[in-house]
Amino acid sequence: MSKVMVVEDDASLREIYSIRITAEGYDVVSAGDGEEALAVAVREKPDLILSDVMMPKISGFDMLDILRSTPETANIKVIMMTALSAEDQRQRGERLGADRYLVKSQVGIEDVINSIHEVLGDREASVAPVAQVSAPASIPTAPAEVPNIPTVPSPAVAPVTPVPTPAATAPVASPTPINASETPFATSPTPTAPIAPVAPQVDNGQPTA
Repeated sequence: MSKVMVVEDDASLREIYSIRITAEGYDVVSAGDGEEALAVAVREKPDLILSDVMMPKISGFDMLDILRSTPETANIKVIMMTALSAEDQRQRGERLGADRYLVKSQVGIEDVINSIHEVLGDREASVAPVAQVSAPASIPTAPAEVPNIPTVPSPAVAPVTPVPTPAATAPVASPTPINASETPFATSPTPTAPIAPVAPQVDNGQPTA
């Protein structure tokens, strides 16, 4: 596992860089100025140093000059970070042997992480080239015509014939009572036999009641 040393006199920035670099899987050591960084570099032998330029005691440029002049630290990779965007400052860093020179106002922390990976050579550039997809020979600008779909007629519904209301039925006349005298089949009443008179009885020549 590679070891990275963060050299930054601003304690909050030093902590932010250290936490983010540790998250990438590197061992991290740190220093608050160039003088301390030289001692830590000899002791820890980091694979890469991420260093600020404007620092107390010994500046980043002076630190880099001493590192390159010392056999024990001459091959350590160094990325310089500074607020100085002047071209002459960049050229000075390159002359002293900086592997990368970053201007703080022009990069973010992810750019710093990508630079660390690229300088150490443990990962390709963070943004892989996007494969070019060849466009079709012609792209129609007008929307494709939708084929006419025959409309299926709805089934015809036979009209409903109204059912006529049945006419009122004439009342049925009650049958006329038949007179017995008018029917030919009427029977004659049976004649009653005459009652014979009773003769009075005579008692001693006197009629009895």
